[in-house]
Parts: sequence; structure tokens; C-alpha cells
Amino acid sequence: MGRGLEVIVVSSGAIGAGLGLLKLDKKRRSLSEQQAVASVGQNHLMDIYNECFNRKGYTAGQILLTQEDFNDRRRFLNIRYTINTLLKYKAVPVVNENDSVSTEEIKCGDNDRLSSLVADLTDSDMLIILTDVEGLYDENSRLIEHVGETTAAVGALKALCRGKGSDESTGGMATKLEAVRNAAKAGITCVIAPGRRGNVITDIIDGRQTGTRFEASERTLAARKRWIAFSLKPRGAVKIDEGAEKALVDRNKSLLPGGILGTTGAFSDGDVVDVVNKDERVIARGLSNYSSEEIEKIKGKRSDRIEGELGYKDYDEVIHRDNLVIIK
Repeated sequence: MGRGLEVIVVSSGAIGAGLGLLKLDKKRRSLSEQQAVASVGQNHLMDIYNECFNRKGYTAGQILLTQEDFNDRRRFLNIRYTINTLLKYKAVPVVNENDSVSTEEIKCGDNDRLSSLVADLTDSDMLIILTDVEGLYDENSRLIEHVGETTAAVGALKALCRGKGSDESTGGMATKLEAVRNAAKAGITCVIAPGRRGNVITDIIDGRQTGTRFEASERTLAARKRWIAFSLKPRGAVKIDEGAEKALVDRNKSLLPGGILGTTGAFSDGDVVDVVNKDERVIARGLSNYSSEEIEKIKGKRSDRIEGELGYKDYDEVIHRDNLVIIK
């Protein structure tokens, strides 16, 4: 920050801090117990951050989020305004999952995913994920220093992952690679590096070889489509035939009911859904104009048959191309 750079911290540790303060272990803790522990630990966590930043003349601003904050576009943008205002005041935004209220339905998932969401919505230049290893290793346990085309390589790289590390962590290298892929699609350079090394952040910024560096993708998605693809959690899936797959992927068409084979899960109109092909591979993600129940009634039929099947027709398309993102 002394160099004039803007810094945002995405931090876990509320439950871990609370367990330490209350002298408890994590084993067999119910959801309500974990939420109570988090409410104790979050205050302590912020006290530590403020104490450290105050030594350098800075202060910290706490931002607690759940998935619901990202689901609503207006709330999503409001997070950006709040963080930008904190940065204007030379305060350090410290972002964490709101573990004291979050349940599985509204949980972002893990802090690796949360960090990529925050990096994207704030138009960050770089995402640094600090962990307890040197970076990503190859099959011979040698450090991979540089990855070029991140979005294409992430699937192969996941085969190198060996699970999560400490008991307090919520994700391993696989979740970090997924976060890196999403951030790279937003045009953000990423580094996975050892968090215990001295001056690790400034070394990365200065270009010294540290950890594994992932270059940003040159072909980036528009902001709204990134929100659809990565910020929202799918509520279900729509399965399509080969003709529909070619229309979406090769010709940038909307998804019509005629190419739909069926649905998975119960979702409402306006929910984000995965679009899967006959091999059950996710090829796209988008906002559905119809509920799963409605789609089951109109699947395989032409658009001019929708009103006859449902008694009404709001849209010709099940997912319009403007609300559809190809992620194959």
C-alpha cells in the first residue's frame, strides 16, 4: 500500500479463531455450533487485522458475504461500490464468508472461490492465493513455475491435485485451480504461492519467481456474462441433444425447447442452470426463462407450441443467447 497499490484481503479463519478462544476442537460440531463459534472468532480475527494494519497507519474494513449477495445483481454491484469506497479512504477491505449465518444453500463454497469472485467484481489486476505449499507441483513433485493458457490447461492440471491440507482449510489445490480459471477468464493474472514466506507478496509484485504463476486469458467474457458463469450457483441442469449443442457452441444461438431432452433438479424461471450434453458434460450456463416443471412440458417441441402446452408463452427461448455463456 505504501507503493500506491490497492489491496483487498480475502480471509478465512473465523471458525478457527473461535475454536481457539473457546478451547474447542472442530470434530462433530453441529452447524449452529460452528456458526456460534464463527461469531466469536470473526471479532477476534478483525482485531488482529486492525492491530497489524494500525502499526503502518492503516485501518481495516470488514465485509461479510454469502452466496445470496452474489445472486442478486444489484447487491453484487453494491459490494463493488462499498469496496471501492473503502479503498478511496485508504482502508483495507477484509472479506470473509459470513460463517455465523451461512448454510449450505447460501454458502459461497470456499475462500478460493470467494477470492476469485471478489477479484472479478473489483476488476483486480492480480489474484494472489496464499497456501501452505510452494505452489502447484507436477507428477514428479517439481514446482510448476508458469502456466500459460490457464483456461485450457486447468482440467489436466487438476489431475495433479492431492486434496486439501490442514484441518482448518476448506479446499485443496483443485478449488484453487478452479478459482484461477475463473479469474483468468476475467483477465486477471493469478499466483498460487507459499503464505509463510517472508515478503512473498512484494516478491510476486516485483516479478521475482515465486510459486506458480498463471497468465490471464486474452479472450475475456463481458462482466455480466462472467456474473452468470461464475458468480451464480446453478440450481439445476438442462440436458440437450447434439443439434442444440452445435447451435449453441458453433453458431451462438439461443436454446430453444426443441433441442431439450430433459431437466435435472427443481428450479424456477430466472435461476441459473447448467446446460449439459448427451454425455453429461457441462457446455454452458445461463438464466432460464422457464422453470424445470415448465420445461418438462415443452421439451422437444417447437417454440410455436409453447402456448398450447402451457396456456401462455413469455419467451420463444428457454435461455436467450444474451443470458447464455459457453464454458465448454
